[in-house]
Amino acid sequence: MAEADEPVVEASRAQGLMRRLYSRDDCPLLPDELDALTQNEDEHPFMVVHRLRALKEAGVAPLLKGKPVTCRVDNTERYTTRSKVRVCTLYTVRLMHGEFTWTVKRKYKHFQELHRDLFKHKIMIHLLPLGRFSTQRQQLEAMTEEMPSLHDADRVRRASSKPKYLEEYLNNLLENCFCRNYHRMLEFLEVSPLSFVGDLGPKGLEGFILKRSGGHRIQGLNCFGHHQFCFRWSRRWLVVKDSFLLYMNHEAEVISFVLLFDPEFKVLVGRCYTDTKHGVCIQNFTRTLIIKCSSYRQAQWWSHEIQRLAKPCDFFKVHRFQGFAPPRENTLTKWYVNGSDYFADVAWALDQAKEEIFITDWWLSPEVHLKRPATSNYWRLDHILNRKAEQGVKVCVLLYKEVELALGINSDYSKRVLMNMHPNIKVMRHPDHVSSIVFLWAHHEKMVAIDQSVAFVGGIDLAFGRWDDSSYRLTDLPAPGAPNHVEAPEVGDAVNLGSGESDSRPQPADARAAEKEDLSGNAQLWLGKDYSNFINKDWVQLDRPFEDNINRSQVPRMPWRDLAAVLHGKAARDVARHFIQRWNFTKIFKSKYKDNFYPCLLPKSHSTADSLPFTVPGTSRASVQVLRSVDRWSTGTCESSIHKAYVHIIENSQHYIYIENQFFISCADGKTVHNEIGDAIVKRILRAHSEQQKFRVYVVVPLLPGFEGDISAGGGNAIQAILHFTYRTMCRGEFSILTRLKEQMQEQWTQYISLCGLRTHSQLGQSLVTELIYVHSKMLIADDRRYIIGSANINDRSMLGSRDSELAVLVEDEETVLSCMGGAEYQAGPLTLALRKECFRVLLGVDSECSADIQDPVSEEFFQEVWNKTAASNARIYETVFHCLPSNSIRSLRALRELNPGDRLCETEPERAKEELGAVRGLLVHFPLNFLSEENLLPPLSSKERMVPMEVWT
Repeated sequence: MAEADEPVVEASRAQGLMRRLYSRDDCPLLPDELDALTQNEDEHPFMVVHRLRALKEAGVAPLLKGKPVTCRVDNTERYTTRSKVRVCTLYTVRLMHGEFTWTVKRKYKHFQELHRDLFKHKIMIHLLPLGRFSTQRQQLEAMTEEMPSLHDADRVRRASSKPKYLEEYLNNLLENCFCRNYHRMLEFLEVSPLSFVGDLGPKGLEGFILKRSGGHRIQGLNCFGHHQFCFRWSRRWLVVKDSFLLYMNHEAEVISFVLLFDPEFKVLVGRCYTDTKHGVCIQNFTRTLIIKCSSYRQAQWWSHEIQRLAKPCDFFKVHRFQGFAPPRENTLTKWYVNGSDYFADVAWALDQAKEEIFITDWWLSPEVHLKRPATSNYWRLDHILNRKAEQGVKVCVLLYKEVELALGINSDYSKRVLMNMHPNIKVMRHPDHVSSIVFLWAHHEKMVAIDQSVAFVGGIDLAFGRWDDSSYRLTDLPAPGAPNHVEAPEVGDAVNLGSGESDSRPQPADARAAEKEDLSGNAQLWLGKDYSNFINKDWVQLDRPFEDNINRSQVPRMPWRDLAAVLHGKAARDVARHFIQRWNFTKIFKSKYKDNFYPCLLPKSHSTADSLPFTVPGTSRASVQVLRSVDRWSTGTCESSIHKAYVHIIENSQHYIYIENQFFISCADGKTVHNEIGDAIVKRILRAHSEQQKFRVYVVVPLLPGFEGDISAGGGNAIQAILHFTYRTMCRGEFSILTRLKEQMQEQWTQYISLCGLRTHSQLGQSLVTELIYVHSKMLIADDRRYIIGSANINDRSMLGSRDSELAVLVEDEETVLSCMGGAEYQAGPLTLALRKECFRVLLGVDSECSADIQDPVSEEFFQEVWNKTAASNARIYETVFHCLPSNSIRSLRALRELNPGDRLCETEPERAKEELGAVRGLLVHFPLNFLSEENLLPPLSSKERMVPMEVWT
């Protein structure tokens, strides 16, 4: 295998970076790195986990530098052997090394074997009179050669003092440096390089075992046979910590497998469970691990100790909403609306990383700039990761492996770009569609974790098109003669509504060669492919990131609205644990990742989570619970806690709920749609109506689905399919929310629920233009006291758990501030209140000129005179000026075809159009509930969109 600094093959840019440059990263320790790993006398740093082989090659001892090891033999157990003739004694040895304490059980013969090994090694040292052994020879002078014998004449008289004698003998050995660090002594003490890593928690249980192959509870990972001859036994070093266990090849210092404790975790002893003598069966959700011990008593001891260590673990039981993690009180957290502040804080946090960076995204663009306007490449994602990798930080990235015929996000390009920068950067893609038989579902979560202490979660991929702020600009033209700008292909006709088509032309083979280092003086916010309008034209040729995707002089960009959150401490450890579970699962499942270049990752102990290496500025304390949607195909376990949390919060809300989501597909029918979020909304409104109480539901979704298509021609089958299920949830058909409400309260539903979208306008060149704001948010706020932010859409794909994988956080305020609700004083949560008011401020255009009161979200005045009146007024103005789509006035495809864009006020009377637009307040418009209401929007039976299972769209 090639050395770390020796490329395996030169990747060709023209061929799309087909192979990775590095095949190993176990380079020797540099002096500074060696000092950093050994200078702490209280515990080993966490980076030891990633440098096990290098530490062994450097001869670094596992014990702490300058800390003595002392023992106390304080208990004996007498038992008979199988022959029932000999009576044996088992000694309990309690060991102390700095702040670490642990217990081993040893027979007298183990002391004899240790003494014999040390004596043999001493003779060997004397027989090899080499200068490099002089220090060891001096150390050996202090070692006693005396060893008590079981056959001494005075054995009976000294039986009561034998534990004390063994204790003194062992302490004498441990005072000698050579004896203390001799590998047989370390095995006797059950010590390894992982023993005293503080962030892994207490010392735990360790030792050699025989491990049986197989046992994976994942389809396709085991031998087809079940006979004992199909199994293979391997000698491994087992390590048990407070939330996981692992086994490793002790000679090669390579961690082979990590088993996380979960609610399915149990330990069973006996031949009936293991089909082997002295066997121990260890199970969790993904594997049944069989180990073989040397004796019946060792098997019992190991079983007892493993269960003792696992029992206090938070992950040993199921928590609220059937989730894997409990609510974490007093957690530092912060919310983000839009990508501008989020990207900036992610960039800053990445720059603080000292040990590990974990990233998982649906789509990742290596060239995305995280701080803008970019005047250099310092804060570009790939440059940040490369800089940290050069500093020794381990960067692990999990990407969704798309079906290339269906999606053009080019995850293979992202993987090759990142991995060809530095061997400390590892990228894995999942799933393998054929081997896992997963073609329809995606890894949709978005997460960044730094040193397992700070984690970012939400709906924002580190990708093109995601950066935005509350201005939601439609234009970003370069200054005349500005450098670093590659024009997009010319477009034949000017496009105002994002509905035109742009032609294509041959592109240079070496796309990244278009990169220019000089960004000084740059004022643009969206460079190259970052300027996007994906309904007008989806992203293509992402391996040419510095070329425009659309002509920015003629096509407005589509603004992107999204939310995210940052967590610290134990909640961040929960997020990191989820990533580790997915990473290790992918490493096991995909054969190409089984080599040692891709490491097994270890979760840090929650016992050290409160010691934060840094904190993101502006955070506040609240209760935080990490939620997720996962299945056996995605993570190896099953959970749908996001869905359960949504339904619970809606059902138990007292005053209002506010939803922003990319999709709104719900209302279960038991056939096509199964999630119950829409049903919970209906039940809660009907309850309020029957009790004659005020209750408000705010729903904000994108006006059109995010698929490429000309909406003036109907939008295409994909857009229409999503619109069909959106309208089925809102207002069409027997299962829809409004249909069910009208059955009970006629038109009084307008007192309870408002369905809206977002739109803005600007001037591009000489033309007035408008564009919808793409709502990519995945957020629920309830009662100004709690909110959910994550990656999960309101549809079956995200909520059921058995489909897309998702991640979210439920944040509940622990403190209160005085506010107003329904005209009365109310104790609101400060974090939630601030988030809701920020959303309302931007959507309603509340500024110095508009002093609308957004303090009380339930009052009649706000709901009708501010929220609904603003949405209705803005929608009317945009319809008058632009005849924009979708529109309530267009109820059929025939009416859509007859629409004359030349009649628009923005074309015929631009000055009057500007006056009309001056009355627009904020971004809010009512969702057009009657758009194409006379049409069946399901894809035609002969279309490719109808050939795929209906679950793809729901």
